[in-house]
Amino acid sequence: MHRQDSLMPRSTGGGVCRCPDTRPGLRHAGDPRSESRPAAGGRSPVSGQPCEACGGPEQEHRIRLLFQVLDVNRDGGICVNDLSVGLRRLGIHRTEHQLRKIVKAGDKDLDGQLDFEEFVHYLRDHEKKLRLVFKSLDKKNDGRIDSQEIMQSLRDLGVHITEEQAEQILKSMDKNGTMTIDWNEWRDYHLLHPADNIPEIILYWKHSTIFDVGESLMVPDEFTAEERKTGMWWRHLVAGGGAGAASRTCTAPLDRLKVLMQVHASKSNSMKMAGGFSQMIREGGVRSLWRGNGINVIKIAPESAIKFMAYEQIKRLIGSNQEKLGIAERLVAGSLAGAIAQSSIYPMEVLKTRLALRKTGQYSGISDCAKHIFQKEGVAAFYKGYVPNMLGIIPYAGIDLAVYETLKNYWLQRFATDSADPGVFVLLACGTTSSTCGQLSSYPLALVRTRMQAQATLEGGPQMNMTSLFRHIVRTEGVMGLYRGLAPNFMKVIPSVSISYVVYEYLKIQLGAQSK
Repeated sequence: MHRQDSLMPRSTGGGVCRCPDTRPGLRHAGDPRSESRPAAGGRSPVSGQPCEACGGPEQEHRIRLLFQVLDVNRDGGICVNDLSVGLRRLGIHRTEHQLRKIVKAGDKDLDGQLDFEEFVHYLRDHEKKLRLVFKSLDKKNDGRIDSQEIMQSLRDLGVHITEEQAEQILKSMDKNGTMTIDWNEWRDYHLLHPADNIPEIILYWKHSTIFDVGESLMVPDEFTAEERKTGMWWRHLVAGGGAGAASRTCTAPLDRLKVLMQVHASKSNSMKMAGGFSQMIREGGVRSLWRGNGINVIKIAPESAIKFMAYEQIKRLIGSNQEKLGIAERLVAGSLAGAIAQSSIYPMEVLKTRLALRKTGQYSGISDCAKHIFQKEGVAAFYKGYVPNMLGIIPYAGIDLAVYETLKNYWLQRFATDSADPGVFVLLACGTTSSTCGQLSSYPLALVRTRMQAQATLEGGPQMNMTSLFRHIVRTEGVMGLYRGLAPNFMKVIPSVSISYVVYEYLKIQLGAQSK
């Protein structure tokens, strides 16, 4: 371990120096493919101190030495075999699975090995996460972690250990016999370990349970072991359900207008927002603005519960024993859980559309609407539009998750210094942006779904399947016809997020589920 300590960089900055006086685009001497050097020796011309990006000549030298030790066959790249042999020389033993995870995490060009630039980039990203975790564990904020702090942090995550076990953990990392761990010891022990499961970051970066934009296709959030054990998970779900009910009710007029525009607007009937609201009020009064909202609120509870239970079961089937799934695993598990939940409550989606489109006096309530549909159209009518709805889950969930993770990682890289907690506004901005992108990607499928659900309500209208309806819309209305109702849909996003967040926080306090 001492040899490892002598080779580890003290601060893994970037492979490309960003000093103001460095010639742009040139790599440092640490890169075997370049001979260029920073004009001021890696120091800021303002402060005279090593800049954060490159860390100065000492750091470059240490990174280069470590790379040379791990590059066993001297071909300018570190493969799994190189990593295994090189780490053994340093007295570090990793399983083949762990080694493959390290290479996979840093291998940007997918050639099966890490070149120098990829190696530096991996170290920099990994160290940033390790520093955030170290600061989270350092409860006393004294730059050291002792056994009590380890016990407390693990207890917060649902893992209970004795003081003796905590001391054993300390001894494995403690090089100088102080029975405390400083930042250098922590970094050196974990830096070449593929610990991509950072629970402290999970605790802060939840977005699906925080707000509701009227769509239910988001990938569910992770809950820690402690939250599952103590029952906090259901409190979060209840708070999220209450927040969703409040936000959907407050924005129901915009949602109903969106449905009317999706179904009735066309080139010959160019329905504008003001005209749509006037038409609704003229036909049924102010109360008619909330038609279909009752069933929209009622379906929150069963859908959230089914999605959460399905997500937990699918995680087990995938075989992941981690606290946090990888992005690809989350997408698969989340999409399947969403499909199961949507399949279970889909008749309620059809009822919502029919109730939103009904005329005054057409139905006396939800059960009367269901009875009329069953008697006139049969059971199959409750699953009209099912295929485009299921197909819409994949682009929605995939883009929502990808954009959210991208924004999260950007914030962690650029702005996180003392904590992984992004704060309310960053969290809401990331969640709103990602869900909006998800909605935009799946909107044509959502429009086709709504039209298929409503086909029987259009007198003399053709009964078309999904592909025929797509072709018909594009032929008669152009591509923009697939985005009818988009304006009221996006107009309700910001009020939905704001209302649901305020209600969510209030209900969490009432239910005793405040954030750590």
